[in-house]
Amino acid sequence: MELDGRVAVVTGGTRGVGAGVARAFLRAGARVVICARRPPERAVGTAEFMPVDLRDQGALPGFFDEVVRRHGRLDTLVNNAGGTPHRLLTEGGPAGHARVIELNLVTPLTTSLAAYGHLSEAQGSIVMIGSVSGGRSSPGSAAYGAAKAGLESLARSMAVEWAPRVRVNTLVLGMVRTERAHLHYGDEEGVAAVGRTVPLGRLAEPSEAGDAAVFLASERAAYVSGAALHLHGGGERPAFLDASNAHQGS
Repeated sequence: MELDGRVAVVTGGTRGVGAGVARAFLRAGARVVICARRPPERAVGTAEFMPVDLRDQGALPGFFDEVVRRHGRLDTLVNNAGGTPHRLLTEGGPAGHARVIELNLVTPLTTSLAAYGHLSEAQGSIVMIGSVSGGRSSPGSAAYGAAKAGLESLARSMAVEWAPRVRVNTLVLGMVRTERAHLHYGDEEGVAAVGRTVPLGRLAEPSEAGDAAVFLASERAAYVSGAALHLHGGGERPAFLDASNAHQGS
């Protein structure tokens, strides 16, 4: 899965999953540009940081032109930037939910459109970072789940419209143990308890998300486009199984 000589842009690559993806691309030999509004608190390997507000559509073409000016080409775009606060639908107001959809669906679309010309020239690929929230009910993050469901649909359509010049796939993530996991799952005991709900018994590591993204960008996935690769440790154990076991043991 070597990516020697390839150039990759990872949006939101300054921390968490994005930083894990950036490091994996670096290990595979790629030159990596990470982008966000603010620089990382600590360096992400040898990845180059370039500031950009991805929601500023007018800034995106110039950003990618500058990446190519500096590095000569663009082979892969990883649309990782996104996220959401925990917010019930009746909280926060319509504008707050609309911003979540903009960040997690509209921004990957406009970013991909801005990068398309360079990716097409290199016969490159796009990796969308999706979520299991897009395939199930997501109370407390409904707008986010809806956006991620739309992101998978968008990727499938892109894969058809942009073939054969650009491959487009979605990496569908479950729970990942990032440096902010405690904000969602509590202390180490809480993280471990949540991990036990996953069939494989733990949360994913950012490096594992990175390795999967490298595969999708590599020649080993040359015939993979319009696909959704699930990295969720087997998903979620159905609640009825535990209820049934508890009833049988009573």
